[in-house]
Amino acid sequence: MRINQFIAQATGLSRRKADDIVKTGRVTISGTNGALGAVVTPQDVILLDGKPLNIQAIRTVVFHKPVGYICSRDGQGSDTIYDVLPYDLHMLKPVGRLDKNSSGILLLTNDGALAEKLTHPSQKKSKKYSVRLHKALTPQDADTISSTGVTLDDGLSRLTLQPQSSPKSWQITMHEGRNKQIRRTFEALGYRVTHLHRTSFGPYKLDDLPTGAWTECTPTATDSV
Repeated sequence: MRINQFIAQATGLSRRKADDIVKTGRVTISGTNGALGAVVTPQDVILLDGKPLNIQAIRTVVFHKPVGYICSRDGQGSDTIYDVLPYDLHMLKPVGRLDKNSSGILLLTNDGALAEKLTHPSQKKSKKYSVRLHKALTPQDADTISSTGVTLDDGLSRLTLQPQSSPKSWQITMHEGRNKQIRRTFEALGYRVTHLHRTSFGPYKLDDLPTGAWTECTPTATDSV
């Protein structure tokens, strides 16, 4: 295993941040300064700032994110999901994001390979959302969003729409993960999203998990992604 992967699994940091730590000389491998790309074995003693690092057991949880919390460790004055989650889950990182005003399923893991499978564009993992608008969506605008697509500042956005209980309520299916893409798509056509709730992410579903609650995923389930 490469040193950045080891540090990532032991600390919950990204591999990029792990590389930065190695570059600054804060890591030693069995008494010698760590080098980028170094391969470590179970027999090696890895120290970060003089303190031993040990790989944490792989864990993945499904969390029902409430509205009003951001998916970050540093809230900069706002509440974060880590204010809700128990301390033993603080080493897990979100897979993708939900903005502060959105709710629903959020995966957290320290399994970098799983996170890559779920978020890499080539994997095309579907995500489903329940969306409510401030006014009824016209048939013409619905066709534009689902067929032609809407041009945003970071490219074309095309969403799959399914009507729900009223012309204001829709189920959205998408395979991308651009920042606030759903909100920006509707805003470009003059609509405001008043409710955005993610119900599934790839094979994972929220089902009846209560708001603010979480449940552990079994290794078998994560292996099948």
